Amino acid sequence: MALLLTVVTFFSTAAGGLFALRHQDRLHLILGFAAGVMLGVVAFDLLPEIAEQSSHVGGDLNSAMARAMVAMLAGFLFLHVLERTALLHPPHEDLPDHGSAHSQVHRHPPDRHHPRRGLVSALALCAHSFTDGFAIGIAFQAGTAIGLTVAFAVIAHDFADGLNTVTLMMVNRNSRRRSLALLGLDAIAPVLGAASTLFFTVPDGVLRLYLGFFAGVLLYLATSDILPEAHARHPGKLTLLSTVAGVAVMYAVTRVAL
Repeated sequence: MALLLTVVTFFSTAAGGLFALRHQDRLHLILGFAAGVMLGVVAFDLLPEIAEQSSHVGGDLNSAMARAMVAMLAGFLFLHVLERTALLHPPHEDLPDHGSAHSQVHRHPPDRHHPRRGLVSALALCAHSFTDGFAIGIAFQAGTAIGLTVAFAVIAHDFADGLNTVTLMMVNRNSRRRSLALLGLDAIAPVLGAASTLFFTVPDGVLRLYLGFFAGVLLYLATSDILPEAHARHPGKLTLLSTVAGVAVMYAVTRVAL
């Protein structure tokens, strides 16, 4: 049953990514919506799940939450550090020529967008999709009712996962072909995650730290990457409303899934 339902997540993720590719003329609205979805996932999905897991630990609840929040800051700073290193910087030849007086006058601000940046960000989303499938598998081990609830939540928000994966790739100048390849990886990741539960389990403490880390990653992507790009392309009320809509959709999805 778990593997069958993760096949549904495959199509949900693929649909979200193809929607982003099809409507590139509305990319500023998609970017705003994607940022809202990311913020909503953190606020209404990841943080409540961390609190729920922390309440079940035998030790001090405050200590468990504090460790998860440290992991969240680590996730945020992880991408920030990557952005400031060669991994995510544009190639050297794209930088201004400091030896030329002419270039000093006409120097343009450095472009923060580069294919490697999009690739690293999309791979982080793929890793989370793997844990989504893992969560479905573990939930079904606990019981059919719990498994169906978790599977519904994952299927509902995997459309947004696919949309976010393609958006991050395209906005960082990756080709359509590479974006489709990462979309395929993101779509198959939940199936692989569910299959992995047949062979091993992850301790609750480790999973809680991972959820915190990924929450930090999403916060960074939404606030430092997606939202600035959305408003740079087409600042306006519609872009802002798209962000609010993304938050509202994730709120509705998580409420229905409860």
